[in-house]
Amino acid sequence: MDLTAIQQHLKEEGLDGWLFFDHHQRDPLAYRILGLPQRAATRRWYYLIPANGEPRGLVHRIEASVLEGLPGSVARYASWAEQVEGLRRLLEGCRRIAMQYSPQCAIPYVSMVDAGTVELVRGAGVEVVSSADLVQYFEARWTPVNLERHLEAGRKIDELRRDAFRLVSDCLRNGRRVTEFDVKRFILDGFKQAGLTTDHGPIVAVNENCSNPHYEPEQDAHREIRRGDVLLIDMWAKTDAPGGVYYDITWTGFCGSEPPGEVVKVFEVVREARDRAVKTVQEAVSAGRELRGYEVDDAARGFIREQGYGEYFVHRTGHSIGTEVHGAGANMDNLETHDERRVIPWTCFSVEPGIYLPKFGIRSEVNVFVGEDGARVTGEIQQRLVTL
Repeated sequence: MDLTAIQQHLKEEGLDGWLFFDHHQRDPLAYRILGLPQRAATRRWYYLIPANGEPRGLVHRIEASVLEGLPGSVARYASWAEQVEGLRRLLEGCRRIAMQYSPQCAIPYVSMVDAGTVELVRGAGVEVVSSADLVQYFEARWTPVNLERHLEAGRKIDELRRDAFRLVSDCLRNGRRVTEFDVKRFILDGFKQAGLTTDHGPIVAVNENCSNPHYEPEQDAHREIRRGDVLLIDMWAKTDAPGGVYYDITWTGFCGSEPPGEVVKVFEVVREARDRAVKTVQEAVSAGRELRGYEVDDAARGFIREQGYGEYFVHRTGHSIGTEVHGAGANMDNLETHDERRVIPWTCFSVEPGIYLPKFGIRSEVNVFVGEDGARVTGEIQQRLVTL
């Protein structure tokens, strides 16, 4: 935990403090940001970092060591009345604090605090605001090691992606049966051999299955891949080493040498939407202009709407990427949420517009890393349909 940096940011944001709260490990962000080992927490604990002065905590008497190792004083409670009074004392001098709370749950990734606890804090006469921007700064920013691990994972995944499409092509050419599930297992075996790990997936889908953005083939529920099929592969993983962060891509192909005109047209629309979103980021960062997540979504979605496919783009344009594939930073979103968080240096996110028609779907996904004075796509970029 960088106490000095946190307090400096609190002052810049005009906040009196940042209140962390947990019960039964509901808020993993709190443990990571505070550098606190995840311990059994069957009773509620609170930890306030004020904009000025020493931090202070409140813990239950039977779990008095839960905040051990953190700076500052710690008060104890046992009864509910002692807890309420202890919380009031903890918040003395504070008028406006941040918590892992999001108004109307607009950003669910930081909405960890239950409504009742927010009511308790408000009952102490304190205004509660979202910690979303603070979380992004102290949780979503990468280190140079994170970037190095990401690029390493990207090189391995791009190679494995080529091998997966080649597997399908070889099977089709030689008349061997191949299924979505076969390709999924091939990719997972490749991850293991390459020292990569993933939480679930990958997505391997043909035709109408491509139009289910979260489709995943299973052993007892999958399709055979045949000539004339549209094939989508979405794969994400990270190095199985300290500092590993995810690399997450989607490529689309056609099982044949001559894709139908409609498939080519939809791919070209998706590709252009992707490129417009990336260009929006790059131009803003290079110019030093403040950019917010919803603006990136607007760049991609606006073009898809202009082309008449707006109703078929049913998810946000991109998500934050970190040690979890869906990270805690700004999302490129003006559909599922209106994400007003700033796009800040040393963060990474996906750009992945898609068009999902009844018979087939197309998505193209790249990862964009934002540096101090520029932004770049971190891996290979699909420019045309893969023909198999």
